[in-house]
Amino acid sequence: MNTVMITGCSSGFGLETARHFLEKGWSVVATMRKPDPTLLPVTDKLRILPLDTSDRSSIANAVSEAGPIDAMVNNAGVGWLAPFEGTSDENLRRIFETNTFGTFEMTRAVLPQMRTKGAGVIVNVSSSVTLKPLPLASVYTASKAAVNAFTECLALELTPLGIRTHLVLPGQAPTTSFGKNAMALMAEANSTPADYQAFVGRVMETFRDPTGKEFTETDDVVQAIWNAVIDENSPLRIPAGRDSVALAA
Repeated sequence: MNTVMITGCSSGFGLETARHFLEKGWSVVATMRKPDPTLLPVTDKLRILPLDTSDRSSIANAVSEAGPIDAMVNNAGVGWLAPFEGTSDENLRRIFETNTFGTFEMTRAVLPQMRTKGAGVIVNVSSSVTLKPLPLASVYTASKAAVNAFTECLALELTPLGIRTHLVLPGQAPTTSFGKNAMALMAEANSTPADYQAFVGRVMETFRDPTGKEFTETDDVVQAIWNAVIDENSPLRIPAGRDSVALAA
């Protein structure tokens, strides 16, 4: 029986990906900071584990409890929309701890068992902002661009060992809580210098108004992750969503 471990399953892409793998008959290890058993169907194929990807001991405990896995989906992430100058050092480091170093540490934790088996799949969820720059996204983009470079180099190291690595690049998905959380965090920070305020207001309006724009649906990302895991011929980089596909083209 195939087993997948997925981070960030409390909402959005992670939650729906966990549901999809369960529907396909896989065993799923769904992780989240605060486990909520009501989010997913009750089945003996599901385990929900606590995991904070910014905490090494939490990662070690979760991977140890998960046991043998065939696929690792590094989905957990935090959004951020703010001018670089208005981003505190605390927030900058928190974003990199979750988005970048969390992915690094999860990968490091699962590689020994995959290397021993000579098989495994690692899917890192990045972002289409790495394909085209967006204002107010400098810190978030940098955190995801590092994941891209990491995954691309890792593929060269791991392919000879029978381990596949893939990048899924979702576009903007206003129907998920991710973008809303990013804007809420920005408002909460309240540290943007006054000179940026008018520009920030105009940019934020474009995020809030989806009229006439192409966006990414949650299922686009779920299918991209699923295909990356099950299809041995999947490409290294997989855009997910109409806007992301257009940017990649």
